[in-house]
Amino acid sequence: MRVLLVTGLFLFQCFIGFSQSVDELQKKKQEAENEIKYTTKLLSEVQKNQKLSLNRLQLLNRQIEQRNAVISAINSEINLYQQLIDNNTLVVRIMNDDIKDLKKEYAELIRSAFRNRNAYDQILFLLSAENANQAYRRYLYMKHYTEYRQGQAEIIETIQEVLNKKAETLEQQKLIKIQLVSDTKKEAQQLSQEKTQKNAEVKKLQKEQQGLRKKLQQQREIEQRLEREIQKIIEEEARKSKAAGTTGFSLTPEQKLVSDNFSQNKKRLPWPVERGVVTEHFGINQHPVLANVQTRNNGISITTEAGAKVRAIFNGEVSRIFGIAGGNTAVIIRHGKYLTVYSNLREATVKMGDKVSTKQTIGTIFTDVDDGNKSVLKFQIWLENQKLNPEEWIGR
Repeated sequence: MRVLLVTGLFLFQCFIGFSQSVDELQKKKQEAENEIKYTTKLLSEVQKNQKLSLNRLQLLNRQIEQRNAVISAINSEINLYQQLIDNNTLVVRIMNDDIKDLKKEYAELIRSAFRNRNAYDQILFLLSAENANQAYRRYLYMKHYTEYRQGQAEIIETIQEVLNKKAETLEQQKLIKIQLVSDTKKEAQQLSQEKTQKNAEVKKLQKEQQGLRKKLQQQREIEQRLEREIQKIIEEEARKSKAAGTTGFSLTPEQKLVSDNFSQNKKRLPWPVERGVVTEHFGINQHPVLANVQTRNNGISITTEAGAKVRAIFNGEVSRIFGIAGGNTAVIIRHGKYLTVYSNLREATVKMGDKVSTKQTIGTIFTDVDDGNKSVLKFQIWLENQKLNPEEWIGR
């Protein structure tokens, strides 16, 4: 019975850890698959315009990233199932050995019971005791022997039931693993097609290097203009703080509360658009076409649908609204010590000094029909004069 208990505990612990890991992997896989579907939708919109588009290439790159994430999740799931199959195979072998030993022991008990099956022999065994105390001990022995024999039969039956179920489960796990391997092959084929499409786009765009360098320079000028506007806010706050004999942003009690709440919601802040995919990450990025050219992004670029609404990611106050040549409209919202920047808007639906709430619409994204229906929000988060990675702040 002790062997059965230890085996049961082992199986239970393995199952709990396995279930949690598989649930996490399936969640990641589902998230990646959902983003692939949405990216495919955006690509179909972009591809209606036959013009070469860097944004289309960036969407393909993101789709490939997520396809790799799906394949990685499936492979991890396969490895987990293989571990479980190995563990269960070991358990089945141990239980088979145990039940073989128990049956052998039980057979010996039956043979012994058969040899002493005559009730007269049992009575004679009791009566031949030297005294009453010895007779009582013999009676207890006979009683315990009978109970032990019955117990052995129950243990064998229980282990056999568990063994049969475990064998069925093992076969199911093997079938799931086979299906996962098949899924991996399908995803790999899809990935190969996407890479082929990407390479074709790159070859086409490489013929347009002069135009790409011009656009890159325009984007750098837009980033510089945005940064200058943010620096103006920082300088204004520095003057206020200096006058008050403090450092950093000068905060009212209400602003301090907003700032603290903003900080406490790290990784849980909503996206600045209802749906979108990150097509350029924070920091230094390799240009997708131009060799040996890197770009620096003070935030992230989110590609979304034409006409998508832009929303504030937290309660705050509109600090700046301004136009940028080639960069359309930008809105800066202050959340205590934090600033969020939303640029490439077609229009703003708020004005300076407005108090805004979480998820409140503040404008509409600009869609460039001359650049493959490109609809990209440039989004930044600052902590006073420090640039932050928005992907570390917004939820999934």
